[in-house]
Amino acid sequence: MRIKTKLKLGIGFLFILIILLAFFSIEQINSLSSASENIIKDNKETIAFTRNMLKALSEIDKNEEALDMFESYLIKQKSNITEIGEEELTEKLSANFQLLKENANNKIALANAQSFLFEIMNINLKAIELKNNIAAETAKRSILLISILSSFCFIIALILFVKLPGNISNPIKELIKSIKHIAANDYSQRVDFEGHSELGELATSFNTMANKLDEFNKSNIAKLLAEKKITETLLNKIHYPIIGFDEHMIVTLINEEFLKISGLNNKEIIGTPILEIASENDLIRQLIIMDPVKEHKLSTEETNLKIHIDRQGKDIYFEKEIQEIAYTTINQEEKHLLGYVIILKNITKFVDLDLAKTNFIATVSHELKTPISAIKFSLELLKNAKTGMLNDEQLDLIMSCEEDTDRLLKIISELLNITQIETGNIQLNIMPSYLKDILQYAINTNKFLADQKNISFDIVCPENLPEVLADKEKTAWVITNLISNAIRYSNKNSQIVISISNNGKQQMVSVKDNGQGIDIRYKDKIFDRYFRVPGTNKEGTGLGLAISKEFIEAQGGQISVDSELGIGSTFAILLNNLNSI
Repeated sequence: MRIKTKLKLGIGFLFILIILLAFFSIEQINSLSSASENIIKDNKETIAFTRNMLKALSEIDKNEEALDMFESYLIKQKSNITEIGEEELTEKLSANFQLLKENANNKIALANAQSFLFEIMNINLKAIELKNNIAAETAKRSILLISILSSFCFIIALILFVKLPGNISNPIKELIKSIKHIAANDYSQRVDFEGHSELGELATSFNTMANKLDEFNKSNIAKLLAEKKITETLLNKIHYPIIGFDEHMIVTLINEEFLKISGLNNKEIIGTPILEIASENDLIRQLIIMDPVKEHKLSTEETNLKIHIDRQGKDIYFEKEIQEIAYTTINQEEKHLLGYVIILKNITKFVDLDLAKTNFIATVSHELKTPISAIKFSLELLKNAKTGMLNDEQLDLIMSCEEDTDRLLKIISELLNITQIETGNIQLNIMPSYLKDILQYAINTNKFLADQKNISFDIVCPENLPEVLADKEKTAWVITNLISNAIRYSNKNSQIVISISNNGKQQMVSVKDNGQGIDIRYKDKIFDRYFRVPGTNKEGTGLGLAISKEFIEAQGGQISVDSELGIGSTFAILLNNLNSI
């Protein structure tokens, strides 16, 4: 039977019982009401009439109107005869009343009349008692019948209340349970609902769906296994070491190249927490950097880092690349992380080439520095009057050669510095120094260049500044380079503001010019090696700021720039105070 039919029959049957109960209750109430009305209408009126007639008889000798009053109530009594024997007594009462009308002092007639009135009253009182008993019996019978019918309705309602929801909800619960098993990839679940109800049809449809899913899953598993085999083959054919793990940091894939360089075994590592392996393997330890903010998440910010390993006495370098594996829900509201894949690119050849380039630049720069220094010395000798007098044109040529020689020496010096940085051989001599003295040396070094463009220095320097920890030579080189750049990019007849400030832990030197400024697009690249802002016609190698950054950061300091196009630039360096360590 269909659920809709069950509901209609159950609720309809209960509804009919309620209607029958209502009609029966109304009928019984009407019956009781009719009995009560009969008592009031018939018997109580007769008793009232007899009382009034008895009163009239008692006043016959005193009140002449008593007989008229008696006669009026007698007439009413004659029209209200309801009980057996009441009519004969009323006739006898009427006959005695006629005697009284003829002779009001007829004591026998008066006595008989009073006797008949008492009998009539007694008959009605007995009738009232009888009718009350009948009404009480009717009420009891009505209560019993209504109680029986109400109990029957209650039992039917209780049965419907207990059975009907269960008949509907239990199959649904079973279906929900099976659906959860299906959702958990248990496609063996089936449901069996007897009958031809909607639930039976639903069970049939569900079982059909489960069969289809089971068939699809079996075919899909085979397909996935084949695809997995293809993927594993491709991974093993790739010459880049690759390792992958899920969101719980459990290793799920690894190729042969990674096994070779890590010294691990495939059977041991698959299914093992990567952090557990990292505690015992140096290569894995270099690869895994956890996110300090998101717990149990891999940090993907420090990608493309250089990884170094030593294999059989040979240095091998890799570049690390981390890829997040994630998928987005259909409505693209939430991103679900599935895991990570780390790819190592062998850059040993490029590192070797870079080292060879660095060594070549260092060697060439060092070899060029000696002859160029000799050329500069020779030019100084030519300018000396002891070697002979020179005319103005010759002096101009010598001055031009000197400028070119100085420029070459500066370029060679920068190249030597950058080779030190690239090889990691920066020689620092950090000691307590007064930043004011270093700044004054840098200003004096650039004084001649500033005078040529009529540029003045506005120096702001507090008194009694503490010492800083710095390499005097390299810090002076950096500040000199910053002031030189400010002069180069400032307009003639302008001013450069140079200031020192102290925040208790660090001192800051800032150099502010009023030049053309730096476009916001290039601010992040200004400290890159060989980078020059497009559109500038000023000479330079693009190494000065890169070297300055390396020198300052090697001392534990910081260098920054604040610039706005068309207004100027402010370069600043921060160095640690001696008392802050």
